[in-house]
Amino acid sequence: MSHAPKVIVTRKLPPKIEERLSELFDVELNASDTPFTPAQLRDAMQRADVLVPTITDKIDSALLGGAGPQLKLIANFGAGVDNIDVETARTRGIVVTNTPDVLTDDTADMTMALIMAVARRIPQGLDRVRSGTWGGWSPMQMLGGRITGKRIGIIGMGRIGRAVALRARAFGMEISYHNRRRLDPRIEEQYCARYDERLDQMIARVDILTLHCPATPSSFHIMNARRIELMKPNAVLINTSRGEVVDENALARALRQNKIAGVGLDVFEHGTQINPYLLEQPNAVLLPHMGSATQEGRLEMGEKILINIKTFADGHRPPDQVFASDL
Repeated sequence: MSHAPKVIVTRKLPPKIEERLSELFDVELNASDTPFTPAQLRDAMQRADVLVPTITDKIDSALLGGAGPQLKLIANFGAGVDNIDVETARTRGIVVTNTPDVLTDDTADMTMALIMAVARRIPQGLDRVRSGTWGGWSPMQMLGGRITGKRIGIIGMGRIGRAVALRARAFGMEISYHNRRRLDPRIEEQYCARYDERLDQMIARVDILTLHCPATPSSFHIMNARRIELMKPNAVLINTSRGEVVDENALARALRQNKIAGVGLDVFEHGTQINPYLLEQPNAVLLPHMGSATQEGRLEMGEKILINIKTFADGHRPPDQVFASDL
């Protein structure tokens, strides 16, 4: 591009990133941090050379069909791009980028935090202290479960799955995993991980099941009612990936019927509309999508946005370009 591209940002970003965007480009920022409506997204896509959306902005084929001819780059602020119809963007000559590799440790840390919170009943303990109902220590009070020596099953052994395996190994856990493709034996040895080709068999064996798969048609409700029934009564389910990979109605029923010991969720099937039955369960630890919420992570995501836009504006292929074939 021979001129500074028009960049429209849909949500508030870290101040350092917004400052640098303003120095480099003709930028419109969202000072209020109010999510764009579909009409606002449509308007932005008719005016911008570069759109910087987040994972909550649903950019479907209809919105892409109404984009102005000058829109050539969608620089997504997020590692996932299931909010964007990447194939339609490609056919319209619009490049899509994301911000991979910077949230791995943050999400893996949150996964372990949820495992500990559910297994050791940390939220219930906090409630007792804050409500004033704690009457002092007793031998049988607030008994949770030990995680050392337990078997963890990881669905999706990508970057985050491997980072979870590394942490689980440090806790002395036995690691099983299921993946679309088996990892190289040297990688399995590095993480002390055993491959389970049969997902149902792994689910039935593990004490902790943690999900790290992308949202695709094949992963939708990968944890459905039948598979939740396979879990052991003392097992817990953790999800820090995408909400739609779990059938929340079936999960809520299993919790109400004491079919599983507990759940830790950072994402939900219907976004902010959390299943009310889950909210009623004391053994459900529910967080507001905090897995990647660290200051360091957000800054690194913003830096990737800057590099992708600047590289593209200089006439080169951005380093984090996403291709439909990768999804």
